[in-house]
Amino acid sequence: MSNYPLFSVIGIEIEYMLVDKNSLNIQPKSDRILTDLAGTLVNEAMIGEIAVSNELVLHVLELKNLKPRALSEPIVDHFQQAIHALQPFLEQYDLLFMPSAAHPWMNPHTETQRWPHGNNAIYQQFDNIFDCRGHGWSNLQSMHVNLPFANDDEFFQLHSAIRLLLPLLPALAASSPLLDGDFTAYQDARLYYYGVNQKNIPAISGHIIPEFVQSPQEYHQHILNPMYAAIDPYDPEKILQFEWLNSRGAIPKFHYNAIEIRIIDSQECVTADLAIAKFIVAILKKWLHHSDYLLTHPCPIEPLKTVYQASLKQGLDTPISDSELWKQWQVSSQAKTIRQVLTQLIDQVSHELDPPAQRALETILERGNLSERLVKQLKGKTKPDNLQAVYRQLTHCLLENEQL
Repeated sequence: MSNYPLFSVIGIEIEYMLVDKNSLNIQPKSDRILTDLAGTLVNEAMIGEIAVSNELVLHVLELKNLKPRALSEPIVDHFQQAIHALQPFLEQYDLLFMPSAAHPWMNPHTETQRWPHGNNAIYQQFDNIFDCRGHGWSNLQSMHVNLPFANDDEFFQLHSAIRLLLPLLPALAASSPLLDGDFTAYQDARLYYYGVNQKNIPAISGHIIPEFVQSPQEYHQHILNPMYAAIDPYDPEKILQFEWLNSRGAIPKFHYNAIEIRIIDSQECVTADLAIAKFIVAILKKWLHHSDYLLTHPCPIEPLKTVYQASLKQGLDTPISDSELWKQWQVSSQAKTIRQVLTQLIDQVSHELDPPAQRALETILERGNLSERLVKQLKGKTKPDNLQAVYRQLTHCLLENEQL
């Protein structure tokens, strides 16, 4: 994304599970799909405008727009066309793509199969240090939103605005209410594990909400260099000591001049994923173009962290009572929950959103995030037949590009 100015383009990455079309159990066959796509075993293959690539585990494929795109381009169509074009490759192995952020009954301790091919030293090292057979590692699917900055000043602006938005995103995007075949205490169980799966080296993920910094130099000094020093005893060959080791909720990729937002659960359809991405761009743009308050009055981590942590359980009903947060988010004090905060924010930028994005966001605010809708569909029943019936609906939602 080098040298693209703020908000001029976007990069989207969405992960999907490979599951058996009958049982919906995970199927570790991403290498077979990539081999069939490319004619030889590769880490990444192109299908139309979309790149398809491997991930840490063999039952997940990632789809991404290989080149940065303006939001005015038909990005939803690009993804949807790729999903449909991949169907014959999936069908020959009796596979389906299943969306959402976590498989509801996978046992990661017995079913995890790590990508074993090519230059897999990075995956091996992660496994050596953290043991990747766990929900936070091998059972997770997310959407990453990559936004560009052209220079140091734009980095400062973008990073400052993103850290302010992060606590609101889990409530909007939560889609992981079940693990191990049962309800969890969380609407966003994926992010609970995301926050604890590297706890033996806290410098890697920090507080998930990034620290306030004013330049790339400060970022290296206060975040990246201490992180490299903390992992060095476990990584003497320096296999992992690169900026992508950073597991905060948004990470700068200085090589590409972009910041990647990482804490968005995958949704049930591409339109819903892109609606969230379009809202992110619209509200960040509004905040930066209409006020310098967030740049001149940096919000401490603690209140942002408090809201973030509460949202993992309470979602859209997370209470808001901090007057400074109302100022930072530029909403009225009547916004007593995240749902009410988001309602005001989405209303403020509605003119920037196309009708499909507006409808998708309205569905989330009115009927609940995907976790809430999944729980309502299950009606308290988590027998295998009930889980299969509801999650099979998600596979249809993805193909039809419709919300649950």
